[in-house]
Amino acid sequence: MPCPHNFAANVSWLFPEMDSLLQRVDAAACAGFRAVEVAWPYDTEATELNKTLEKYGMELVLINTPPGNKERGERGLGADPKQRAEFRRGLDQAVQYAKAVHCKRIHLMAGRVPTGLDRTTVAMEMEATFVENLKYAADVLSKEGIMGLIEPINTRITDPCYFLNTPHQAVKILQQVDRPNMKLQLDLFHWQIMDGNLTQNITNYFPLIGHVQVAQVPNRNEPDSPGEINYSYIFKLLETLGYQGYIGCEYTPKGNTIDGLGWLRTQWTEH
Repeated sequence: MPCPHNFAANVSWLFPEMDSLLQRVDAAACAGFRAVEVAWPYDTEATELNKTLEKYGMELVLINTPPGNKERGERGLGADPKQRAEFRRGLDQAVQYAKAVHCKRIHLMAGRVPTGLDRTTVAMEMEATFVENLKYAADVLSKEGIMGLIEPINTRITDPCYFLNTPHQAVKILQQVDRPNMKLQLDLFHWQIMDGNLTQNITNYFPLIGHVQVAQVPNRNEPDSPGEINYSYIFKLLETLGYQGYIGCEYTPKGNTIDGLGWLRTQWTEH
């Protein structure tokens, strides 16, 4: 089992009973976490977040690039051929924020197939754009000692329009990018929904995996809630493969967040 401190509370999902990001980080620390991740922290001043992290000796291990214009339905811009300049501006914003809070991983969001366009028609152009943007990002991030990550997001439940939707597609893109600081974000919720075959996929793609996230399928609740994934088995598989990175707890608590952490307390006490 990966070391207990390698579990990170995703405070975009956990502790929804708290109003602010800083309160959620505080709650995560009090629950025993020593690391957190957050999708879009940009509404919170980086200096204030850093003070809270330092107060508890916590590490912020992952942020996302800005989503773009949410009112227009944007969810990342990395693969949008018409948004290259905006992607680079968002990347710069993410890098500056990450440096201020000492975060060493940035999820570079691919984004959605533009409204009104057919996925198969624009797939090649979007892939080429994403590869180009990731090469540019890898060079920028390498100067700061930051890892870039790409994450397939399922199109069956979560987001039918998201461009990057399977681990196989992501690996193909990473092979074209061919940069050592550009890795695969393994969100087991999405991988199970899109392809299953978790043992073989994790094993085959393990050298490319730079971050892991967990949630049960299909309801995206606690890992020990009823569902399709046997997380005791998955954690042992990761241990056997030698995974030493972080595991982000990115799920919707069925009730109070603290009450739902029994599965994690078990991991902490057994290891």
